Amino acid sequence: MALGYVRPARPEDAGEIARIQLATWRVAYRRILPRHVLDNLDEAFLARRWSAAVLEPPSGAHRVLVAVEQAEQSYLVGFAASGPADGEALAPGEPADALGPDVAAVTDLLVEPRWGRRGHGSRLLAAAVDLWREDGMSRAVAWAFEGDEATRKFLTSTGWEPDGAARALDVDDMLVPQVRLHVGVPAEKVPTDE
Repeated sequence: MALGYVRPARPEDAGEIARIQLATWRVAYRRILPRHVLDNLDEAFLARRWSAAVLEPPSGAHRVLVAVEQAEQSYLVGFAASGPADGEALAPGEPADALGPDVAAVTDLLVEPRWGRRGHGSRLLAAAVDLWREDGMSRAVAWAFEGDEATRKFLTSTGWEPDGAARALDVDDMLVPQVRLHVGVPAEKVPTDE
């Protein structure tokens, strides 16, 4: 059984987050995105972006969480980034106010493949849901590549479902289809005196 936990990302985590992103994309998306695009991703550039996301989020509701595997040493093995839904969460042609202020958007939810199937993705998602609830969010959305069966299977196994929205990202003149999934954020359970 894996021992692990989730915590807010710290500025010094930015390099590891970038490394995890690259390692995961190069495995998970190797049949979805052009190889030269994956090969040319700049880890230092990504680390600077993650550092900014941690140090200067657009709001208090924008968060980066990291999953930590505990063994003889502790390792960062995954991360999740989310915040209030913005224009990036919209489908093409959708009005700017279509999602509303009470909708969270997941921009990233990645666990490095060698650490997969150890509960880290579930812990990241559960921690994010707790924070969305605190922020008053009633629903969450996430875009997934149509060809990324692992992410879609993981999300649907936790109650997410397609909401009918679709788009295609232009990745170096190649259109890569995505589908949007959504889920209701469950209200906090009230303890009963039984």
